[in-house]
Amino acid sequence: MVSKHKFRDLKIWQKAILIAKLTYQRCADFPTEERYGLTSQMRRAAVSIASNIAEGAGRGSNKDFGNFVSIATGSAYELETQFILATDFGYVSIIHLDEITEHLSELQRMLFGFQKSLQTQLQ
Repeated sequence: MVSKHKFRDLKIWQKAILIAKLTYQRCADFPTEERYGLTSQMRRAAVSIASNIAEGAGRGSNKDFGNFVSIATGSAYELETQFILATDFGYVSIIHLDEITEHLSELQRMLFGFQKSLQTQLQ
């Protein structure tokens, strides 16, 4: 059984919060015409990662938590793709892309490992 209300202690949640902050910082420099386009999508994806981890932690079972971690993982890959596009469009520098990609790759590995541990606890 997963303990409720402990999401703030999870390293995956803390890393997701860092990624959300970095995403908001990078998107602040995007052209105004992207406000309702790529900027909005990237911010939603970034917030979705941390939010799904928190929501999953509040659920009553490891199976439910695993489902939310899976959704968070999908959002992390979505955000990585959006950062690649933003770089291709000239909105994000290669240096900033490398920085966020490093954080996202680490988070993706952490989420995968966390999900595996949840599955192991189910067996």
